[in-house]
Amino acid sequence: MSRAPRTRTVWVTGLLLALLVAGVGSWYASSSPDGLESAAEQAGFADTAQDSATADSPLADYAVAGEESRVSTGTAGVAGVVVTLALAGGLTLLVRRRAAGAGTPTD
Repeated sequence: MSRAPRTRTVWVTGLLLALLVAGVGSWYASSSPDGLESAAEQAGFADTAQDSATADSPLADYAVAGEESRVSTGTAGVAGVVVTLALAGGLTLLVRRRAAGAGTPTD
C-alpha cells in the first residue's frame, strides 16, 4: 500500500522543476530567429520592423539588460517563472477570498 504524495511536496517539486527548466534549459534555446522573424526575412520586409514599447525593459529579448551570456538568459527565465507564479498565486488568493465572501449573507 503506497501513500499519495503530500500536496506541499508536489508543489515544491513542480516549482523546482520549473526553475530548473527556466534556468538551465534556456541555455540550450535556439539563437535562430523565431517563425515570424524568419518569414519576414524570407519575404524581404524584416528591415521595416520597429522595436516594441517594451524593448528597453529589463528582461527584453529573453536576457537581463546589460548582459550577453547564458547566465543572463537563465536569470531572465528564472525571473519569468517567479513573476508568473507570483501573479498566478496573487490572482488565486484574490479569487478565493472573493468566492469565500460571496457565500456569506450580507443582511
